[in-house]
Amino acid sequence: MEETILDLRSDTVTKPTPEMLEFMFSAKVGDDVFGEDPSVNELQEYAADLFGMEAALFCSSGTQTNQIAIKIHTQPADEVICDALSHVYLYEGGGIAFNSGASTRLIHSQRGIFEAKQVIENINQENVHFPSSRLLCVENTVNKGGGACWDWNELVKLKEVCQNNNLAFHLDGARLFNALVAKNQNTQQYGQLFDTISICLSKGLGAPVGSLLLGSNQHIQKAKRIRKVMGGGMRQAGFLAAAGLFALKNNVNRLALDHQKAIQIERVLKSLNWVKKTLAVETNILIFEVQENFEIIQFLQYLENHNIKAVSMGKNLVRFVFHLDQNEEQINHLSNILKNA
Repeated sequence: MEETILDLRSDTVTKPTPEMLEFMFSAKVGDDVFGEDPSVNELQEYAADLFGMEAALFCSSGTQTNQIAIKIHTQPADEVICDALSHVYLYEGGGIAFNSGASTRLIHSQRGIFEAKQVIENINQENVHFPSSRLLCVENTVNKGGGACWDWNELVKLKEVCQNNNLAFHLDGARLFNALVAKNQNTQQYGQLFDTISICLSKGLGAPVGSLLLGSNQHIQKAKRIRKVMGGGMRQAGFLAAAGLFALKNNVNRLALDHQKAIQIERVLKSLNWVKKTLAVETNILIFEVQENFEIIQFLQYLENHNIKAVSMGKNLVRFVFHLDQNEEQINHLSNILKNA
């Protein structure tokens, strides 16, 4: 019997559990474009209540929810302030320019976590020569930063900067629940702080498809129109929404198990002489740097030969992402393979 593949490429590779599938199959559905899918409506209401926000919109992906939010908060020739490592800048296909006609002002920081004073330094004065600073985006956790989490007090300081400078405040919360579990924070805190929040259901939470955009009633009404323009209206989407509802109700607390897996492998990597350094593990993402003379392509092939999939995150960098589809036996197998590399 072929050995099960251990997939460390991303937590997006998870598949629905039997319990989630059963919940999906029993979902009541309707036409969501008409607002008549009861499962979609239930998911949206549940998520909005969870964060203490007025409304939510179910979309196909986190890229879509982020891009809709940016479009809500900006006009062409405005500027979005974000970190140079942020997903909205690096991994959304140039969507800020394509969808919103806005430019970006990049903050360069450690692991995607910047300070309020850096934002202040990057806000343009009102001057016809400059784009108008209109939106601040933060990502929590920071994917490119190895799953780094924001300190709550720093987010509060950022909110004050936004209020004092007429900036909207958007959270790319693709892995927000990992941060909430790791930092013992709660959803209501975040709902009070941000104008809009994007949360992903198809990463560590284990749903097959979907993200939610949260905001005010006014924001979500506008978001519906933008989603339609983007071709994002779905019909009997309740089967997918049911998976998201199951994920929110059942799969949040278990994220701590994925964090423990990452810490276990971090300890192994720190003991190996071919590993130059690891980014400190905070959640379920582990990024490490190998020595200059260590062939990373050959290393990834070595892992592949032992039924382990992983990806490079840049020169001499490898990323492992831990999730619910990995068991203890597989993690122990990974540990042994790394020790023998």
